[in-house]
Amino acid sequence: MGFATAIWDLDDDPEGNVQHIAEHDVTKEEVDEVLENPSGIETSRTSGRPIAFGETRTGRLIAVVFEEIDEGTVYPVTAYEVES
Repeated sequence: MGFATAIWDLDDDPEGNVQHIAEHDVTKEEVDEVLENPSGIETSRTSGRPIAFGETRTGRLIAVVFEEIDEGTVYPVTAYEVES
């Protein structure tokens, strides 16, 4: 099950989710790819939030920690590449 909509903060918001994922060298497009078609969803051991895992079109394995707003909408909190 994927999510249709991700809520993004303004690109220039220094405290926003766009900047936070950029610090991990991940793009909004990569996060959207994973959230639209995750290979798995678990619970983050550190935050207790849901975390989605998936591969991007470029072959990167990405983890996305998020808050679920409703059945089809999420707020990505952070994302990072998973070392295999």
